[in-house]
Amino acid sequence: MITNSQVFKHFHDLGTNASFIDKLKIRFRPLICPFDDLLNEIEDKEIVFDIGCGSGQFLSLVAEFTEVSELYGIEIDQRLIDNANILLDKYRNTNRLVLLERFDGTSFPLTLSKATTVVLIDVVHHVPEAQLDNFIEGIYSKMKPGAKLIFKDINASSPLVLFNKLHDLVFSQEIGNELSITQAKEKMLKAGFKIVLESKKRMYVYPHYTLILQK
Repeated sequence: MITNSQVFKHFHDLGTNASFIDKLKIRFRPLICPFDDLLNEIEDKEIVFDIGCGSGQFLSLVAEFTEVSELYGIEIDQRLIDNANILLDKYRNTNRLVLLERFDGTSFPLTLSKATTVVLIDVVHHVPEAQLDNFIEGIYSKMKPGAKLIFKDINASSPLVLFNKLHDLVFSQEIGNELSITQAKEKMLKAGFKIVLESKKRMYVYPHYTLILQK
């Protein structure tokens, strides 16, 4: 089992040319996000696809602590893709395939259908409410039967959600559209997913929930 102290040390030791703010996000996000719990859901030899991979934090953890065979990530912001490419560059010297692509926000690449595990971490609350059902259904339709989705987001049913809204306003200049865990489950079931496991966890003032889903 990977621990949060191992995760924090990994990011502290990483070299990156990211901006000062992006470096802060990369190094200190493990203090407020349960990366260790999510990482322990990844098994060796899997093909992992990270939707909204950001600066590549979670993919770098997967590359460092597991023996997955292929790593894919998509991200809207080219600056973050550049950060991720630097973060993941040393893992390209292994026998694993690492591929990051620019995402237009609507059309999922065909490589998503190769994945045995798809990851969706703190992305859904950034998707406009009017587009969310189509976004989730698009993921489901591209995933292959039997594939797993690890879905983590902020729980809107907790009063502490206000701290995440402030966080996003400061760092992303936007206000998120968080769902409660109940709303998230309803949307995932509507799209066709089966719920395998659900959990909730608070880290400081951030109320998280995680759903392990299967197509």
